[in-house]
Amino acid sequence: MRLGTRKDGWRQRDAPPHSSAASRGDDPTMPPVIAPDGPGRQVAPLRPGDRVAIIGAGPAGLTAAYLLSKQGFQVTVLESSEVMGGISQTAQYKGYRFDIGGHRFFTKIEPVQAIWEELLASEFISVPRMSRIHYRGQYFDYPLRAMNALRGLGLVNAVRIVLSYMHAQLNPILIEENFEQWVTNRFGNRLYQIFFKTYTEKVWGIPCTEIRAEWAAQRIQGLSLAKAIVSATALNKRSTKIKSLINEFRYPRLGPGQMWEAARDRVVEMGNRVLTGHEVSGIEYATDPATGERRVTAVRARTAGGEQRFTAEHVISTMPVRNLVRALEPAVPVRVRVAAEGLRYRDFLVVALILEGDDLFPDNWIYIHTPGVKVGRIQNFNNWSRAMVPEAGKTCLGLEYFCFEGDGMWTSSDEELIALATRELDELGMARGRPVVDGTVIRMPKAYPIYDGEYREHLDRVREFIDPIANLHTVGRNGMHKYNNQDHSMLTAMMAIWNMQGASHDIWSVNTDFEYHEEQRLESSGTASPSPHPTA
Repeated sequence: MRLGTRKDGWRQRDAPPHSSAASRGDDPTMPPVIAPDGPGRQVAPLRPGDRVAIIGAGPAGLTAAYLLSKQGFQVTVLESSEVMGGISQTAQYKGYRFDIGGHRFFTKIEPVQAIWEELLASEFISVPRMSRIHYRGQYFDYPLRAMNALRGLGLVNAVRIVLSYMHAQLNPILIEENFEQWVTNRFGNRLYQIFFKTYTEKVWGIPCTEIRAEWAAQRIQGLSLAKAIVSATALNKRSTKIKSLINEFRYPRLGPGQMWEAARDRVVEMGNRVLTGHEVSGIEYATDPATGERRVTAVRARTAGGEQRFTAEHVISTMPVRNLVRALEPAVPVRVRVAAEGLRYRDFLVVALILEGDDLFPDNWIYIHTPGVKVGRIQNFNNWSRAMVPEAGKTCLGLEYFCFEGDGMWTSSDEELIALATRELDELGMARGRPVVDGTVIRMPKAYPIYDGEYREHLDRVREFIDPIANLHTVGRNGMHKYNNQDHSMLTAMMAIWNMQGASHDIWSVNTDFEYHEEQRLESSGTASPSPHPTA
């Protein structure tokens, strides 16, 4: 079997002689077979007439439903809420539409791009991209640029950052176990304290010393502010420069939820079901007494009309791993249940404020690194798509807060949260005297899987139990407890289907690639560097 390397980094090989390969030529969403990075789990084959239950109507779940529906399989999607898209949904309030975090549509994964084009090509718009960091009354370009940072931080601070960086290079921490150690080794302690520590702990709600180093390695790739400043001070003589890759991005005219509403509509048009208000309460499995093999047989869901049961030959799950283990029946062994309960999540809420005026600031979004306020990021939806703001002369801002379900932030009333957001917007000087005329709050539980010190051990123990269930397929961000972006979540769903049809992809090797979202190496002037912000 011949192996080659594609320019986008995926290894490919000649398709194996199974029946689905013949149809790939006329289906742009069917890719070449990708060689797995490691040994794969045994997957039950997808056979004609098989019924597939899909848990969750986010990007991964609806991608799987759409592809299977195109191939004629019977699919039922069970979604606990009334909204499509999961964290990629578009919320609505009095005609205003807003993201639960901003979602740019950019990918290097060709099959993902093909699905986006199939579903929504005519509704994409091109949006000029501008984003900055707010830190102690100053604005810094994002991605951070050397000269802009020098001017904002001041020469004395910049020199101290360079010296701190040099000290870290000469005296590195030998064992990198946590986020603080990883960042300090590559950026220096002073830069870590200024641009990383406060914001990261605001986002995750735990000390940086409790966040695994692998999260930093996953989210912060390529160059850094420290290297950019070193380059600007002529201490770095390398000729390779960095230029921003994305000065504009594509975006659905009515927000990312428009994509997943379109996917739902296509699935239904092809004769399948997307059922909202169906919260999965049980996943039944049976164990063969002779072989010990386990197979999922049915999924139960709570609805307004009572519990319903759906028999299935395959189950694709995007529900949080912790909830999946709780739902399995018979109950899993205690050690597996304890491990699942040890997996932690960071929750999230958006306070949407409607203000008088439509020219508050030019950014699509601004990261708030300034200490003393709780808001983490501010979206200006006027600058994403004017179609999302129905009233002329008004601005809709989304102030994003990170919290834990049940804590003081989460349980605050909508009125209290709107008052907090209004006050902090004024403290940051970003309201510019414009009055807030209305607001609403959207809460999103389990928005971010936490990479704490114990998560890998917990996840491995859970996988020891669920991976051998050959017809249970976990995909997506929460389904894998993996901080994937939207396109990577879609890819895990695609790979699960291809594996059910005879391929052997290692789905768990799919990971986020921060660098391709922000920058590329070019032999030209200019420098830029990433910063560890959550990408929804």
